[in-house]
Amino acid sequence: MQSKHSFSEEQKAGVYRAIKQRRDIRAQFTDEPVPEKLLNKLLVAAHHAPSVGFMQPWNFLIIRDQETKNKVYEGFAKAHADSAEMFTRDKRETYRDFKLEGIRESPVNLLVTCDRKRTGPVVIGRTVQPEMDLFSTVCAVQNLWLAARAEGIGVGWVSIIYEQELRTLFSLPDSVAVIAYLCIGHVTNFPEMPELEKAGWLPRLPLEELIFYEKWGKTLHHKV
Repeated sequence: MQSKHSFSEEQKAGVYRAIKQRRDIRAQFTDEPVPEKLLNKLLVAAHHAPSVGFMQPWNFLIIRDQETKNKVYEGFAKAHADSAEMFTRDKRETYRDFKLEGIRESPVNLLVTCDRKRTGPVVIGRTVQPEMDLFSTVCAVQNLWLAARAEGIGVGWVSIIYEQELRTLFSLPDSVAVIAYLCIGHVTNFPEMPELEKAGWLPRLPLEELIFYEKWGKTLHHKV
């Protein structure tokens, strides 16, 4: 039975389409500017994410200056070179060939942070799981990402960069944690499937292998 609170079929289709067609964009950015009004819509979506104790710990630092982007890219290049050495020899060159960021190409870069002291030392829901504010901020990133996909805007998350590089470059206070460095902009196209999946780096796991019932490891076909 359909809930009386459910969206229309068309609205539901849009939500699920955004989820399934969201992509981590790296090589498809164009130089078309992102209007301030549109960027603000995405930030409003991010700001409506769930947050532990309603502390809303996020901040959004908008970067458009090309010189600043170049400095961030230098930090990425250093971390990327270090990361390549962590892979086995047979995967190292494949890793180096991947386009893993769009820092300089995307019109907007966005640093998303979490202020861990925003509402004081005691927060509802964070008393025994203090990391929940970090998870809340990740929810804000996901909100922005899905809203961007619905608007036809690409988003890429750059995680291959040392946190201290960003802390120094943007003069972040000690109480603020780096959560995400995002590249945002119009795109030539959205890939039909995640690029790493398409390249055969890793397959998509079957959902049924990831679902347990009542206790860890127990599946519907579990034998006692």
